[in-house]
Amino acid sequence: MRHLETEAPHLPIQRVKETTEGGDNVPIETKDGGVRVLRVFDFVEGAVLARTNPDPHQLAKAGQMLGRVDLALRSFRHPADERRLVWDLRHFDQLRELIEYTPSAAHRRLAQEVFRLFHEAIVPRLGDLETQVIHGDYSPYNVLVDPRTDSFVTGVIDFGDSMRSALIFDPAVSLANLLGRTPWDPWREACSFVAGYERARPIKDTELPLLPVAALARLTLRALVTQWRAERVPERRDYLLEHARDDWVNVERAMAVAMEEVVARLLSTRQDTP
Repeated sequence: MRHLETEAPHLPIQRVKETTEGGDNVPIETKDGGVRVLRVFDFVEGAVLARTNPDPHQLAKAGQMLGRVDLALRSFRHPADERRLVWDLRHFDQLRELIEYTPSAAHRRLAQEVFRLFHEAIVPRLGDLETQVIHGDYSPYNVLVDPRTDSFVTGVIDFGDSMRSALIFDPAVSLANLLGRTPWDPWREACSFVAGYERARPIKDTELPLLPVAALARLTLRALVTQWRAERVPERRDYLLEHARDDWVNVERAMAVAMEEVVARLLSTRQDTP
């Protein structure tokens, strides 16, 4: 966030408040002898994207903002940016055992098919994909918007999942949250988002065909991790399952469209990109 404040001060990124000593945080000792870290951020105006009903033009604006953020992050380096996170799709192929925690046979079949697609299309390419530090969780709950403004996006928050990974996985997170929301055309919103993203940062021709599979993998991963957590933390089971109640439905809707057709649609959006 400090990097973005300097590298791209025009972007509406939430700012970190300095301590009186000029630092970023204050360590606080807890009663049990542990240490917690306190950080203060400024307040960003706007409603979360998840609570709005964006049209294709507004979704493109949201995509364009992520492209601009990714451009600004290209030069960022940090000793801990290679940290391992379960949400990093580089490790998705290693998480097949999570399928065992899914009680529905239909959902297990869906997951197995997504793993197959990912293993065949993306795993052989992992070493060749363009990498950099990415936001990691550009979801509708981490994008603040104001439909009354031309820019639409008023803030980008929550860099807690930032990591160095394949760049194509950043828009994949956003697409995963858009899949299936229009049942009659499950990739409609995703295509609008990608069209906007490419206005700021064009995706390589060799990587664009991987984006739909990566989006399916991310949505499947959330469904699997949610079920796993619900089994391990039963007191939060209802909350967790409610948060991801539509994931499997949306995976099924999205997979009803051939990946070749989705890629063709993503390519066609470039014709409308200035």
